[in-house]
Amino acid sequence: MNHREHGVEELCAAGEKLYERALRDGHLPAAEAAEAPCLTGLGLLHPAVDDLARLEPVAPAAVLNRFLRASRARIAGERRREERLMELFEPLMHAGSRHGTPADTPTLRLLGGTEVINRAIGDAMAEATGEVCCVQPNTHYHDERGRLAQSRAMERDQALLGRGGRIRTLYQHTQRHLPLIRSRYERLRGRAEARTLDELPDRQIVIDGTVAFLPAGDDQRLALEVRHPALVGFFLTAFDRLWRLATPMYPQAVQPPSLGGITPRQHAIAALLVEGHTDAVIAERLGMNVRTARLHIAKLATALGSDSRAQLGYLIGQSGILDPER
Repeated sequence: MNHREHGVEELCAAGEKLYERALRDGHLPAAEAAEAPCLTGLGLLHPAVDDLARLEPVAPAAVLNRFLRASRARIAGERRREERLMELFEPLMHAGSRHGTPADTPTLRLLGGTEVINRAIGDAMAEATGEVCCVQPNTHYHDERGRLAQSRAMERDQALLGRGGRIRTLYQHTQRHLPLIRSRYERLRGRAEARTLDELPDRQIVIDGTVAFLPAGDDQRLALEVRHPALVGFFLTAFDRLWRLATPMYPQAVQPPSLGGITPRQHAIAALLVEGHTDAVIAERLGMNVRTARLHIAKLATALGSDSRAQLGYLIGQSGILDPER
């Protein structure tokens, strides 16, 4: 049986049970303690002087004091390290400022790796007290990494809402009925709002109007942290304009109306069809699979009486369904 290494604060169930038994009986056969080697490794049990095959427990108070001393020593060491760092860098920061070197936070920073990105977002969210604006196109949380990211985001969001903050999120229309999205807003309490659009720009998070996080690659392992006021203001303005065009989803859902028998989804597909896009591109742009996109195209063709792809583009133009004043 494999035994995972751990600290005393994460004492395994087997170890806890055996330690309690040793305290109660005053000793424990060494052979029985083999399933929890952490007990001797952490110093909770030690061999008896007169019988090496028997283990005796160390008093819990003594164990606690030992680990508390070690913890205090680590904290004191970190504080001394902070003091040394301050002594080293404080005069250098003033020297850099005198020569025009920026002494504050960089306005642009490239973040590499999922953990680094999550840590940076988490740090910014921990300091946030106002509003967070998110664009979440075609979100998928089917794998373990995605579910972990969702769990982390929920903790950050709930903490912000608990401080009186506000969250606004834009999703694609295809995500309106996803169970994961519905459960998210059932769990969130406070000023959390969501709206949807057919098409969205790439993922972005703007926190308190001071910092934005944007993808810097296609594999989601690079991100750009932006703190330049002009750029962050630009992202917020673009978000607000999309927000006004979007359909409310939470807390009060609104169903987009159909026009002349053409659903909003078919309307969005029609606009992309007349631009000459393939089924695959249409599906990707609207956050759906190709099979669903083709089903909507077939329904659109039936509604307009089209017999071919070329005729469908012509009939879309003749029908006026893309007329902005319609």
